[in-house]
Amino acid sequence: MELGAGSTSETNWLKEARKSEGRAKKKMKHAELETEHSDFMAALDQDWECGAICPENGGHEEDVCESLSLLQIDTGWDSPKDLPVGCEMWVSRNVLRKQRHWERTVTAKKNKRKQERERRKAKHGEDKGSSEQHSKRVLKAITRERLLEAKERGPRLCIDLSMTGHMTRKEVSRLAAQIRRLYGSNKKAEKPFWICLTGFVPGSLVYDECFRMNDGFSNYLMDTTQESYLDLFPLETIVFLTPDSENVLEDVDSSKVYILGGLVDESIQKKLTLRKAQEHSLQTARLPIREYMVKNVNEKNYHSEILAINQVFDALSTYYETKSWPEALKTGVSLGKGYVLPDADK
Repeated sequence: MELGAGSTSETNWLKEARKSEGRAKKKMKHAELETEHSDFMAALDQDWECGAICPENGGHEEDVCESLSLLQIDTGWDSPKDLPVGCEMWVSRNVLRKQRHWERTVTAKKNKRKQERERRKAKHGEDKGSSEQHSKRVLKAITRERLLEAKERGPRLCIDLSMTGHMTRKEVSRLAAQIRRLYGSNKKAEKPFWICLTGFVPGSLVYDECFRMNDGFSNYLMDTTQESYLDLFPLETIVFLTPDSENVLEDVDSSKVYILGGLVDESIQKKLTLRKAQEHSLQTARLPIREYMVKNVNEKNYHSEILAINQVFDALSTYYETKSWPEALKTGVSLGKGYVLPDADK
């Protein structure tokens, strides 16, 4: 019984040894096949790169097709005639087209970024060389100082809002927008005016529109009051600016208070502001448009000296800085008014 048990163990060991030997042979054979396949593909790639299979080079297309067929690779070629005629790489035209497009796009973006860097560098150099740079906080402090100085020394510009009760909502909205532009121009001025809104009644339409349309209106550095300008300033210091006046404004006097009628009247009620000034025997003046400008020929033959309040202010502010009426009127009077400087077309 012991001999029989030993024979069985030996037999099992031989079986396991043969199985292990078989598995090892299979692995070796599989490795050899993979090596041969790799060598073949490397040779095939070399033929493609050097143009060995190109028809004009006398290549062996039939051998390639047969070899690829044996490897069970579906090339999409039914015969050697379907092989590429040129010597380019084995890539479809669509792939080549997309690749070229991508390369062009990348190159264009690189060039654009380079130009943008150069532009910023040049601009930074100009700014650094031209003037000292200030932070926003410093600029805000400088603006505030200028405005407060104008409050103490003048000149003053007062916008009379007592006539807005006869205006439509659309006209009042336009007036609120003009006030915003006027204040923005005054902040940027080297020699600003001190702005005052009179007849500015809380709850009125113009009051609500100014807060609705103008962000940060409550922080504007200017005076607002319900009172009339007649109760705030001595009458002899008041100059009412109206296009209907016979008096020409020759200079801007810092001791005077200049009044602008807060009026946007699409129906244009003539001499409305003039009559109001005459009722209180106030001094009036108009911008010297006729003295420095000429009528420009236009299709509608339209010529008007009636300006928006922000346009009048732009003219006053420019003159106060430059002491030049031609320069001031060029800034304040738009081409749409039908007036130009005599040498504008030269």
